[in-house]
Amino acid sequence: MPSHYAYDAIVVGSGPNGLAAAITLAQAGYSVLLREAKSTIGGGMRSAELTLPGFIHDICSAIHPLGIASPFFKTLPLEEYGLSWIHPTYPAAQPLPDGSAVFLHKSIEQTADGLGRDRKVYLSLMKPLVEDWPKLSREFLGPLRFPRSPFVMARFGVLALQSVDMLARLFFREERAQALFAGLGAHSIMSLYRVPSAAFGLMLGILAHVVGWPMPKGGSQNVANAMSVYLKSLGGEIVTDGPVNRLDDLPSARAILFDITPAQLITIAGDRLPTGYKRQLIHYRYGPAVFKVDFALDGPIPWTAQECVGAGTIHVGGTLLEIAESEHQIWKGKHPEKPFVMVAQQSLFDVSRAPDGKHTVWSYCHVPNSSTVDMTEKIEQQLERFAPGFRDRIIARNVTSPAELQRYNPNYIGGDINGGVQDLLQLFTRPALRLVPYSTPIRNVYLCSSSTPPGGGVHGMCGWFAARAAIRDSLHGKMPSLK
Repeated sequence: MPSHYAYDAIVVGSGPNGLAAAITLAQAGYSVLLREAKSTIGGGMRSAELTLPGFIHDICSAIHPLGIASPFFKTLPLEEYGLSWIHPTYPAAQPLPDGSAVFLHKSIEQTADGLGRDRKVYLSLMKPLVEDWPKLSREFLGPLRFPRSPFVMARFGVLALQSVDMLARLFFREERAQALFAGLGAHSIMSLYRVPSAAFGLMLGILAHVVGWPMPKGGSQNVANAMSVYLKSLGGEIVTDGPVNRLDDLPSARAILFDITPAQLITIAGDRLPTGYKRQLIHYRYGPAVFKVDFALDGPIPWTAQECVGAGTIHVGGTLLEIAESEHQIWKGKHPEKPFVMVAQQSLFDVSRAPDGKHTVWSYCHVPNSSTVDMTEKIEQQLERFAPGFRDRIIARNVTSPAELQRYNPNYIGGDINGGVQDLLQLFTRPALRLVPYSTPIRNVYLCSSSTPPGGGVHGMCGWFAARAAIRDSLHGKMPSLK
């Protein structure tokens, strides 16, 4: 082993988890280099003029409930480094086929008031979970371990270990509440007939009532920018345009943390990985992909349910049955005629996103991994269905296929933005079955990406746990001391 190291730690990849890992190490007083292959930092937190000059679009992540609610992000003084959050009137809305819409409010009571006969059921379901959020977030947003709040986790687990379809039909009698929960659960990027898709719907509903679904002013790039400025204030270094193709490309370091997926780790360090571990990485399962279309409009989306202009996020898909069938088709490798479409309309609340009187629309649907089918027409048909006249307001569009998503960010294997399937088999054992999922058999190499627990999302928890694992190993003599 070398007697002198250029850095205590090197983090490869500047997505939310790479930045989180670098910040955690720098906070502990370690010398840190953050290395990014692209010319700009951010990973899934980048923004750009994708359609026309002056129209700022989020390239991947757009709405960030966990950006202010995760245990890691709550500790960061990012507002002091230029980040500000905007809260729409409603966290989310879902247009329905009859021309009305159901709304997810920050208030549990207001949400329940819009659910008809399901009002009391919604209150009895969500109130205890919202009250338990401080304990749930500590347990759910991390690796599998013995819970410090076993009764809280047991109560949540009874609900979470169900499918969206099963829980919605079990609890709710009317279409409105069922559709609302289907839209929430579809963020799981799973078949809504599979467990534990309900867990994702419950968590997003809880977050709406605890913190809302905010958007970063000026674009998601500003989250990455604030994190990078904070990292530099701690003494961390950042190098861009620095791709890593093999371990020897890096300067010497006591610990190396990779914000990458298993496929890339095999490429970079496969010759040093034991056969058994490498085999697990080879069989790691990537999930469905995203087909994304960004629009520049000459006015707001003309929703039939006009109140939808108050929501930052719109779930476009109709009823529980329609959404469940659409997502199930994708799980079977097919392309639905009426896809579930995720929409964000940031410029309604953030005037910095578009020129006066103009608007941006961020939208995507799910497709099978590595799909080559152009879903632009089907996405526009769904938007036109719930907002007649939408097409007349389009002045430009930018289409991003799964292959283009992967070229933009190599972590998006086949267009999978989640870092791998998050079903029961891979929820806590990603990317391989190990006591500490962030460590690898290579003594000083760690994974800190969304391919480790707790998985996808802008929360930084994967990076935080990976950095803590490296620090712990250093203190216990399992790797060269980080100081």
